[in-house]
Amino acid sequence: MEFGYSFAGLLVGFVIGLTGIGGGALMTPILIVGFGVPLIVAVSTDLLYAAFTKAGGIINYAKRQLVEWRVAALLLLGSLPSSFLTLILLSQVDSVATLESTINLTLGISLLLTSIAVFFREAIRRFSDKQSDTTFAQTLVKLRPYLTVLCGLFLGGLVTLSSVGAGALGTAMLILLYPRFSMGTIVGTDLVHAVVLTAFSGFGHMQMGTVDLELLAYLLVGSLPGVWLGSRLGANLSPKLMQPIIGSLLMAIGIRFVLAV
Repeated sequence: MEFGYSFAGLLVGFVIGLTGIGGGALMTPILIVGFGVPLIVAVSTDLLYAAFTKAGGIINYAKRQLVEWRVAALLLLGSLPSSFLTLILLSQVDSVATLESTINLTLGISLLLTSIAVFFREAIRRFSDKQSDTTFAQTLVKLRPYLTVLCGLFLGGLVTLSSVGAGALGTAMLILLYPRFSMGTIVGTDLVHAVVLTAFSGFGHMQMGTVDLELLAYLLVGSLPGVWLGSRLGANLSPKLMQPIIGSLLMAIGIRFVLAV
């Protein structure tokens, strides 16, 4: 079983290194469906797994000046309070069945939304580019700081409940809000937000006693070399080839979780 956990970490780490997708969206369903890990333990442990796995990428993007720190701060201004309130609500739920049903439904919806974001990432990018010079877009510029905080507010609750959405959903939102940012800046800024949010919510889950530290260690043993390998092979295997496959997989798993409620 320990080898299986590390192999899963290696596989998901490779996908993260290759495409930037998969920290929560792939690992949480694998733990639940593939290994029978209890729902709340899988979500809680995966939050810290995602934070540790993606943390190294921040340095790379920051060195290349591909992080808009102000935008990341605006996202966190919404997501951290939202995550904190969600953790408080989770700690007040006495019924295990109610808790699992809520997380199950949230996880399914999160996976479906993430699959849509993965499928239409390039289409969203093209649409955003076309709209960037319209009157409506110029009006939205004044509202962007507030909309960014609202996006963070939404992501904070969603990620804390399901461990899914900080990556692909966050990227899609930033593409729409900041069409003039390069793709590298979008990814780098989203990465900073995702790492801080998943770490914050993961440690919150740890305080609730739902993180399996031994499981986390086995996952990280595989994921860290997996990320390195995926990032090195990314030049030879196009992420555009992988994204439809990942999107289809996430949609199928998301439907499974929604129907299981």
